[in-house]
Amino acid sequence: MLASAVALLAAGGASTAHANPASLVPSAGVPGEPALFHVTVDYEYQLDESTIWREDAGAPGADPLGALPLTRELDFRQTRHVLTPRAELGLYRDTWLSFAVPIVIAQQRSLELERGGDRGALTSVVDGLLPAAGYDARDPSTGPGGDLMFRGASRTGLDQLHLGLGIAPMNQRRDSTKPTWKLGAELRLAVGEVMRFDARNPGAETGISKGVHELRLWTTVDRRFGWAESWFELFWQAPLGVREGSLFQDPGFGVTNHELAQKGGVRFGLEASLLDDPQSGNRVSLDVGTRVIAHFEGRGYSELWEVFALAGDSRGAGPLILDRDPTTPGLQAMSHPGITNIENHLETGGRFALRAQLGRHVRFAATVDVTWKTDHLISFADAGIDLPACSTGRTPCEDGVNDVVNPGTREVNPVHAPRIDLVGHRFLSTDNFGLALGVEARALF
Repeated sequence: MLASAVALLAAGGASTAHANPASLVPSAGVPGEPALFHVTVDYEYQLDESTIWREDAGAPGADPLGALPLTRELDFRQTRHVLTPRAELGLYRDTWLSFAVPIVIAQQRSLELERGGDRGALTSVVDGLLPAAGYDARDPSTGPGGDLMFRGASRTGLDQLHLGLGIAPMNQRRDSTKPTWKLGAELRLAVGEVMRFDARNPGAETGISKGVHELRLWTTVDRRFGWAESWFELFWQAPLGVREGSLFQDPGFGVTNHELAQKGGVRFGLEASLLDDPQSGNRVSLDVGTRVIAHFEGRGYSELWEVFALAGDSRGAGPLILDRDPTTPGLQAMSHPGITNIENHLETGGRFALRAQLGRHVRFAATVDVTWKTDHLISFADAGIDLPACSTGRTPCEDGVNDVVNPGTREVNPVHAPRIDLVGHRFLSTDNFGLALGVEARALF
């Protein structure tokens, strides 16, 4: 999670010191409150870990009437350093514009064997998804050695520009009998280099952007009672469109889902004052919050997306090479993009922030964020769509009447890769854990 993802900066000159971002309302055009320009800079170090398992249909000794056997494949680890400059400008009474640019300074991903594991026994190696020696983007010609099976390209750059508009129908600062209620919309424009993988020259593809434009709608409610301040946020985020070159293109035919997954959730918490001097404006507080976020089914960059792209490179003979036109005889080779269908899953987390306000114009915060996600499938694209019979008058349609996806027809999903998408061969992400450490500085002019 990026630090202060829901932070909304304040207009200066308040008679009561506030530090919680959900209580702060930029404003302009009000007597005694000149339009102010607010600048925030966040830095966050993020660590994400999970364990990858795979369904292993036909495993020796498995009960044919029992549950699908699972094999532990790899341990995933990702580190990111993210710097986020942010600015807000009051336009009118309790109305403001916002602008933010999350910059990924560095991102590194790796996959390791369980300590002491047998490389040759991995189903990913047996199926040709990974070479037995592993793959290292720093030196593609030489395996990484040890327990390391895969090391991706080092990535840096921009994903999106965040442009927002907010309004506060209620403001406790003006009317102490009411809470502070804010509404906002944010357009997230994909501007950076699209995140791709080139097995032969990984250093040439170091982008970080999904290439997807998104819309985020949010609302917050904040209420202060003496030393305690409670806050609540509700949000929803969905894709609007894609840039040329994005991996989230519609391949047509029988594709069942090609869009980036939507998500929505709720955050809430309590901030307690440890020190509060209204005269000087100095304040120190502890902010504790939690969240529940639903990630809906859709396409996405999973822990194995670079491995899938490696095994689906159409310049080679990997097992995940796709057919771009299933209605034409023969194979019209198309590289697997790496992104896959990801199952619905739930994210829960907690956030702790120590906030300090020095006078009216300078604010700091140190944050700790922990995240857990429920176990979920990361490869399960459907084989296609069974079309209605042409006798029904609906189009597109099929001449025969059956309940199956017919090979060689428009019903086939071109991005379905049986080696990883069929039941009994799918991959799962389990034991997800994330930790983020951040610092934030704000200046009000």
